[in-house]
Amino acid sequence: MSPRDIERVYGDPELAWRVLGLLNVYRLLVPTVLFVLASLLPAARGPGSAAPGLFTLTIVGMFLAGVLCIALLKRRWPDLRLQAYIHIAFDIFAVSLLLVSSGGVGSGLGLLLIMPVGAVSLLLALRSAVLVASIATLCILAQQFIFVLSGAAEAGSFTQAGLLGVVVFIVALAAAPLANRLRETEAKVRQRELDLANLAELSQYVVERLRESILVVDEQDRIRLINDSARQILDPAGSASGALLGEVSPRLLYLLATWRQNPRDNDSTRGTLLAADGMREVRPRFAPLGERLPSPVIVFLEDLSQISTRAEQSKLAALGRLSASIAHEIRNPVGAMSHAAQLLEEDEGLGPAERRLTEIIRQNAERVSTIIQNVMQLSRREEIRAERMPLGEWLADFMTEFCTTHSLRPERVVLRMAEPDLEVRIDPSHLHQILWNLCENAVKYGLGEAQTAMELNVGRAPGSGRPILEVADRGPGIGPAAAERIFEPFFTSSAGGTGLGLFISRELAQSNGALLLYEPRQGGGSIFRLIFADPQRWEPA
Repeated sequence: MSPRDIERVYGDPELAWRVLGLLNVYRLLVPTVLFVLASLLPAARGPGSAAPGLFTLTIVGMFLAGVLCIALLKRRWPDLRLQAYIHIAFDIFAVSLLLVSSGGVGSGLGLLLIMPVGAVSLLLALRSAVLVASIATLCILAQQFIFVLSGAAEAGSFTQAGLLGVVVFIVALAAAPLANRLRETEAKVRQRELDLANLAELSQYVVERLRESILVVDEQDRIRLINDSARQILDPAGSASGALLGEVSPRLLYLLATWRQNPRDNDSTRGTLLAADGMREVRPRFAPLGERLPSPVIVFLEDLSQISTRAEQSKLAALGRLSASIAHEIRNPVGAMSHAAQLLEEDEGLGPAERRLTEIIRQNAERVSTIIQNVMQLSRREEIRAERMPLGEWLADFMTEFCTTHSLRPERVVLRMAEPDLEVRIDPSHLHQILWNLCENAVKYGLGEAQTAMELNVGRAPGSGRPILEVADRGPGIGPAAAERIFEPFFTSSAGGTGLGLFISRELAQSNGALLLYEPRQGGGSIFRLIFADPQRWEPA
């Protein structure tokens, strides 16, 4: 019989095998119960009273046959149809022997046939089920006929045997529509399972190919679903489904735990994390899946570098068009104002108040000129001339120049290098402008008059191994609200600042494949971290 014929006749083969397995459990329980009853009841009234030896032999054989059937069911040999016939044939034979050894249908053991006949009738076609019921009824009548002939039973006992046969027929016939209904229900269940599996595969396919980075975390902080985009951000090798989130990204687990303390507030956590490649800054967004708490959470990972790049490019495009139109119109009046202020300062008849006003005019004119120069620099991007160079030698020359220009004692700038021979790949002029701006900010806001030192720390980023350069100070630091915006153009918290220094520094870093980040320093102060391009992605010289 082909697999399709088996499915058509028996429904789900797995269900049919389970029915046979339950029938075999029944076959093991019956002799056990009968043995206990025979031991507890008087020999003249208990089962096996007519032929104790045959009764003992039958229940032992029945139990051994059940043990043998366990092996046959596990091996699925012989096939399903043949095993069904073997099981019912043995049960009919065994129950007939039990009736003979216990005095016939009056012992009530004939009812033991109802379960095997009903179970097998669920697996067979209607004609086969009727055939099984007929054979079982004939066996009941035959053994009763033997008892009547031997004088051990009266002729009226045939009525009881006939009624038992009728019950067996009713069970067999009633099992047929029940079997059809079970097959239909099983088919519907399998179809629903197939539909659900198809939907799950479709959802997985859609999520995997979304441009957005998405992962789903369960109540135990295990990753249940993650697409390739999110996997590249967190950990391409270790962020598989089933992994603990804390092992993949401890920072993301911390942000998730913070959000769970106040899940109703979408802005309860505004923290960010660094991607596994060290190239991108990522902000997670959390949304619960379900109303119960704690619930699974879907996490959206927003690549801030892409978002900020698009926004900044729009600003720069508009800024470039604006600066090209009005730069000269602004520069000429500002230059005239500055020149006039200088001429006024040379007038010996000015008093202190007038000289102060003249100084204010000149300082603000210089500030406007600086803004115009920075804007023009942004609109005229120069070609990047990146080169490999030993960072230690370059920093030594830079520190000498910087300390001389700002009249700083050398001990107020501390250089720490974990690798003296560390090499980086960057445009030296861009690095000079980035570091000069960061060090000037550290001197202006971080050192002050106190005898604190500015630190330059050189090493490698954990995980990615990319070279890093940190500028650290012990100043007042930057507030959380301002820290979110310090790299935006024209944002400044200082009355005399232009708001373009850090913005230009980050732009120059990104154009060289590097990343400039800020974080508060433990114990007070600020750290600006420049993460250089990945050495594994350096272009050949």
